[in-house]
Amino acid sequence: MVSSAATSVSQYLSSLPPPRRAEIARVRDLVNANLPSGYEEGIIYGMISWFIPLAKKPDTYNGQPLCIASLGAQKNYNALYLMTVYGDPAREKKFRDAFKTAGKKLDMGKSCVRFSAADDLVSSAIGDAIKAMSVDDYIAHYDRVRGNAKAAKKKSVAKAKPAAKAKPKTKTSAKATKTKAKPRPR
Repeated sequence: MVSSAATSVSQYLSSLPPPRRAEIARVRDLVNANLPSGYEEGIIYGMISWFIPLAKKPDTYNGQPLCIASLGAQKNYNALYLMTVYGDPAREKKFRDAFKTAGKKLDMGKSCVRFSAADDLVSSAIGDAIKAMSVDDYIAHYDRVRGNAKAAKKKSVAKAKPAAKAKPKTKTSAKATKTKAKPRPR
């Protein structure tokens, strides 16, 4: 993943070649038009990101704000990372179906939608994915998933087989183990 050293969205955009800047700016406008209140826009992981401020949700697994989406220009494509689609199979299916219905090819990983131009995307599907989760809903979802992950980890540790009990090693001398042979009856 290509990461920018920009510290602001305007710096990020100005660092891009004009054709890429135009495409990223169009998708950025689409995200901003559908973003629920409470999220902030800034640079995280070297990309334009929309996130829950740490003041609202400070206890994250990595100490970074929870991103709902990130947008960046990669080496050979542009990428929009959608966390609302990543963690929800029903929402992901709806998202994929919207592309199929629109007759557009979807190039997608788990959360990454790769595109060359904003016209490659289905605007309504992007908008629906962004507005699908309020800040409070995202925090509740995150806590539920992280709680399940912690519980699963504890459960797997508890289920782990205990170490086999080693038989105590006692050294006995050959003398001690020998018994006097009884005389055989003749």
